[in-house]
Amino acid sequence: MTDHTPSSDSGTTHFGFRTVREEEKASLVRDVFDGVASRYDLMNDLMSAGIHRLWKSAMIDWLHPRPGMTLLDVGGGTGDIAFRFRAKGGGAVTVCDINKEMLSVGRDRAVDRNILAGIDWVCGDAEHLPFPDRSVDAYTIAFCLRNVTHIDLALAEARRVLKPGGRFLCLEFSKVVVPVLDKLYDEYSFRILPHIGKLVAGNREAYQYLVESIRQFPPQEALAQRMRDVGFEQVKYRNLSGGIAAIHSGWRL
Repeated sequence: MTDHTPSSDSGTTHFGFRTVREEEKASLVRDVFDGVASRYDLMNDLMSAGIHRLWKSAMIDWLHPRPGMTLLDVGGGTGDIAFRFRAKGGGAVTVCDINKEMLSVGRDRAVDRNILAGIDWVCGDAEHLPFPDRSVDAYTIAFCLRNVTHIDLALAEARRVLKPGGRFLCLEFSKVVVPVLDKLYDEYSFRILPHIGKLVAGNREAYQYLVESIRQFPPQEALAQRMRDVGFEQVKYRNLSGGIAAIHSGWRL
């Protein structure tokens, strides 16, 4: 796939395969998720054939939640990661999402599950987190990092808010590493998924953007190096489903 990423010093960035001004991207991404918030989990089911649920469980298992461990989950407005973390024995969670519609869905889901304490819902930007330095034990971000305008700034913010000894985990669609599967995945993504999005969610454009945004995201080792560059240590990653997704792990030491 051709690299559509604009020059980092040009004042522009990518929104899918479109080139847009950097200051435009956040509002464009917000519009996408405003339009699909009520069907976000369905969207992830479609994009991953339902396997995203297993991937999220794998991330939480790698984190090893324990009583008293505090978590900041960024971009997790619908609560999927927060609910799993709490169910596995973790402590207090703050869910931070730039999109108020997504947070509203998450709060409603929490009430439906009779989860009335232990989770705070905060509207905030991954690139400028409204939290103090060294304030949380763990930071997770699932299917969100590819949507930020400046990935390196978001990574640096993640490290900033982690306590010494804190853990960073990112779950994201990644680069398929299995021959043949990569071709099948491209066919599904570009030819089939946007049509499903139109039929099921009435929003072909949102799904087209999401497919394109996956192809713009750094492959596994490139993201690992960017984590090292902002100061994370003991950086590792695990491929899931042949690299369709990957979990990256790093520590603030």
